[in-house]
Order: sequence, then C-alpha cells, then structure tokens
Amino acid sequence: MYNRLTVGLLIGVFVFMGCKDELLPKPKAMLRLEYPQPKMGELQTDHFRFRYNEMAHLKNRTSSSMELDYPLMKGSIFINYKRVDDNLEKLLSDAQKLSYEHSIKADGISEQPFINVEDEVYGMFYKVTGDAASQAQFYVTDSTEHFVTGSLYFYARPNYDSIYPAAEYLQNDIRKIMESLSWKK
Repeated sequence: MYNRLTVGLLIGVFVFMGCKDELLPKPKAMLRLEYPQPKMGELQTDHFRFRYNEMAHLKNRTSSSMELDYPLMKGSIFINYKRVDDNLEKLLSDAQKLSYEHSIKADGISEQPFINVEDEVYGMFYKVTGDAASQAQFYVTDSTEHFVTGSLYFYARPNYDSIYPAAEYLQNDIRKIMESLSWKK
C-alpha cells in the first residue's frame, strides 16, 4: 500500500518536527540597578545634625527646610523643621495624616517606630509600596522642642516596579538620617 520511500519520508518528517525545542516566552525580569556604597558626611542645621549620603546634593536650604537631591536616581528627600510650642499633638497628627494621604494609590503603608533614648530622638518611618507619589515619609521629635519631618519623592510619574531599587536605596538613607540625628543643645 505505501512504498518504502513514502514511509521513510513520513518518518523523517515526524522525527524532524519532534526534535524541535519547545518555544517558551521569556520570563519577566527586574532591571538590575546597582548604586554605589554610601559615603557618609555630616550636615548641621541651627537645631539638629545628622549623617547623610554625600551622593545627595544639598538644595533649597533655609533655616527650616532643605532638599537632599539624588540626580542619579531622579529623586529627592525633603526635610522640614518645626519648633514644638505646645502643639506636639497637631504636629504628630499632621505628619501621620500626610503619610496616609498616599494610601489612595499605595498598595500598602508599613509603620516602623524609631526610638533613640540616648539622643532623645523618637519618631516613625512610613514605608509606602505601590504607585504612590511618595515612597517614604518620616518624622522625629524630642517631644518638647524640636520636630522634623521628611518625605521621599521621585521626579517621575510613580511606577513602583521601575523605581523600586532607587526607593529601597533612598529608604535606607532615610533610616541612616533618623539613626544619626541628634539635637543641638
């Protein structure tokens, strides 16, 4: 019925088709960005001092505010100082309210309390995940005289997947600011 040539040809076609590698789509991958190890310097204001990453450029400094600009990451940490004058509850409320204003776009906000009894620095670090405008907020106070708030913003439309490596790096810088902050007496 079938001659040898036809059978051989059919077997050859099946073997040739069966030996192909299965084509699979490439898996999704994260962009690997590596940033340099921070080189720490000290910054002093009229009311407090702290250590900061020297990669940041100090901009828009006044007696009560400053901006630590990270051009490589297209982001900035904004720091503001206020004096406590029987208004601690309002300052705390405003700082917490500002942090949770990002909950509309955020996937989550985690609170991390900060306590440094030796230097009388008490505060809260808010890590924001998702496509929120700010990826981190913080405040520190001595509860009697000084109150400092800070916010991390990127100068690009928030896309958490894209800014995640830079956000993590700058969140670590914020923690270092909080850990090294001390009040001037």
